[in-house]
Amino acid sequence: MFMEAYLCLLRFPNQNFCDLVIFMFDYFFYDNFLETCIGLFYFFSFFFIQALIVLLIDLVGLQKDSWKTILLLAYQSLGVVYGDLSISPLYVFKSTFAEDIQHSETNEEIFGALSFVFWTLTLVPLFKYVFIVLRADDNGEGGTFALYSLICRHANVSLLPNRQVADEELSTYKYECPPEITNRSRIKVWLEKHKNLHVALLIVVMLGTCMVIGDGILTPAISVFSAVSGLELSMSKEHHEYAVVPITCFILVCLFALQHYGTHRVGILFAPVVLTWLLCISGLGIYNIVHWNPHVYQALSPYYMFKFLKKTKKGGWMSLGGILLCITGSEAMFADLGHFSYIAIQMAFTFVVYPSLILAYMGQAAYLSKHHRIYTSYQIGFYASVPECLRWPVLGIAILASVVGSQAIISGTFSIINQSQSLGCFPRVKVVHTSDKIHGQIYIPEINWMLMILCIAVAVGFRDIKHMGNASGLAVITVMLVTTCLTSLVMILCWHKSPFLALAFLLFFGSIEVLYFSASLIKFLEGAWLPILLALFLMIVMFVWHYATIKKYEFDLHNKVSLDWLLALGDKLGIIRVPGIGLVFSDIISGVPANFSRFVTNLPAFHRILVFVCVKSVPVPFVPPSERYLVGRVGPPYHRSYRCIVRYGYRDVHQDVDSFESELIASLADFIQLEASFSGQRSSELMDGYEDGLTVIGRSLLTCGRNYNTVSSTPGGTMTGELASEENAIELAPASAGKKVRFFLEENSHPALSEPAREELNDLLAARESGCAFVLGHSHVQASQGSSIMKKLAIDVAYNFLRRNCRGPDVALRVPPASLLEVGMVYVL
Repeated sequence: MFMEAYLCLLRFPNQNFCDLVIFMFDYFFYDNFLETCIGLFYFFSFFFIQALIVLLIDLVGLQKDSWKTILLLAYQSLGVVYGDLSISPLYVFKSTFAEDIQHSETNEEIFGALSFVFWTLTLVPLFKYVFIVLRADDNGEGGTFALYSLICRHANVSLLPNRQVADEELSTYKYECPPEITNRSRIKVWLEKHKNLHVALLIVVMLGTCMVIGDGILTPAISVFSAVSGLELSMSKEHHEYAVVPITCFILVCLFALQHYGTHRVGILFAPVVLTWLLCISGLGIYNIVHWNPHVYQALSPYYMFKFLKKTKKGGWMSLGGILLCITGSEAMFADLGHFSYIAIQMAFTFVVYPSLILAYMGQAAYLSKHHRIYTSYQIGFYASVPECLRWPVLGIAILASVVGSQAIISGTFSIINQSQSLGCFPRVKVVHTSDKIHGQIYIPEINWMLMILCIAVAVGFRDIKHMGNASGLAVITVMLVTTCLTSLVMILCWHKSPFLALAFLLFFGSIEVLYFSASLIKFLEGAWLPILLALFLMIVMFVWHYATIKKYEFDLHNKVSLDWLLALGDKLGIIRVPGIGLVFSDIISGVPANFSRFVTNLPAFHRILVFVCVKSVPVPFVPPSERYLVGRVGPPYHRSYRCIVRYGYRDVHQDVDSFESELIASLADFIQLEASFSGQRSSELMDGYEDGLTVIGRSLLTCGRNYNTVSSTPGGTMTGELASEENAIELAPASAGKKVRFFLEENSHPALSEPAREELNDLLAARESGCAFVLGHSHVQASQGSSIMKKLAIDVAYNFLRRNCRGPDVALRVPPASLLEVGMVYVL
């Protein structure tokens, strides 16, 4: 080998270094092509077998019933997770060979494109997502917000208000290792120290979220348009131009018009449709390989990627934006992780989706390698490789598969907007849960119709798969880049891996994605401008809303009323306590909110039972019902005032008003009984710390008889209690430094309550019979004098426009209009 290199230098002394390197590479590989191809194929097989071994290791030890469950979940995941990814063969080669490169007689272009498709599918969906990223789950949940949630829990980088130490004691708020080991990370200290990095991290998450929403607009358009474009081979050019776009628009209108029914009624058909489609394209791929070019497997060698770029140069680099579309929908494997299991998604992709897609692309390449005379763009598309006798059945299956894939990305868009809203990063919208049995199936009316209008506008405006592909490719690769960056942080902060390992992950997969990102970005004027414009608009909306939300919280915190002011309200000031329960909603977790003082000032009366309610989001996917309510007193017992903090995760279903009201009142009753069970020193401690003391009320069923047997104290008089059904004496050490409290309660027993406690419970029951009133603040926001022009535009113009045109807090909290009392508040930010 070295002798051959020396002879090359002697034979070509006048060649420059770059040309010589290219020649040497070509010389060695050309002379030993068969050996090189076989060696690289075995090299890939080795790694693929390793991947299968990892999968089998995960499956070892499963019981028979577990196997059945996993196989069923893997089958169901085909329709939900892989609908978008499975329809990519419809438009990949057509977008790749649109205008940038031409298909020549030597087949170097088509073999090079196939090699890029093969290795991209192998490295990104298979190795990156299936075997690495899917393990970065947040209590079984995946997606951009899951990664951000993990990072926020392991490092103090969250910008969410209402942060409490008690939130870290949630069972879903878990650390993978002791805190003292985590604190040793220099990267963690560096991230926590610089506030600008917190903002930058949130902006990166917002960017990924906006691109997912943009993909929700582009994917239905390109999927349905590509499927319907199969009519081009059966109609004349004059007719198909007037048929494809109207049919596409009609299918999109029907798709979005049926969203409010939910997918649980027809979801059972999704998996059979996608499975039929995968079997169809893999069967067509085998037929084309055998019939047209059995030697197409040679393109699996990465040598053809080098040869492709060497021959096509800039045009080949720009065509990578079309090849990129082969991994469209890969992010859904991670985003939909919460609906299935890691092993189920892993199994479905490794054994069904991946080989089907590889066979489909190889079959198309085999057909095109024998058909060099291409006169129209659709002759290089998917349907050109379908035998004429099968085109109509394949067309029907393709349209159904495109609808299923579009449905998956639309549902994902609804889900991520709901998560953004729960974390204060998106204007309030109405969320309708379409299924009582299947968690996560939601429908957002405003977003649905906006998506429909924009999808139709994309289909009518572009009328070209190339431009749609450029736009969709940029959105997809941006989301993948965000996922790669966040996963590398998770490796360091959550998995406690070496920073060099995380850097290697970032550089390896990031370099691949940056290559595709640059190829997509260069086509800014050819469609890539659309996701950038959408992301810019959505990021402005999200950032303005989040900024104003934080500033409003700071205003409430600064203007809250002291507890002494509340206790001073009495008969001598003309204050009347009217029958009923008053629920005063606020974002602050301590003190008396300013909207209540405004309410009492204008109407000197409040309810006999007063509850200050704070509905807050915590950076976890779900909060167990037994840990949802934090209850404490505001003032002494005779004042009948309480504080209740209701905690929701970013994927939790908010309760309707009836169940919320019932559970809230039941939690108050539980708190009174639990407090009465204490005596002596513990009771006096609770009385002294009534402003800060909060109790976690645990329950499984809202019945009259409840049994509590674990309580732990935290600083400031805080107690955490949980329901248990078997043990009668449990000692619990809280996460934070505090006392251990051990006590006994007999199961199914009703301990004798003191007379004050019975009287308090009777007052609560009487107040409930009188009804509940919901007191909410109606905000008017304006920028303070002397603010910059940017701040005035953000607050006075952008935020107020969004506030007037989005849902009110009463809709988000599901408050009945008949029980609503709104108090006008002016916020000067």
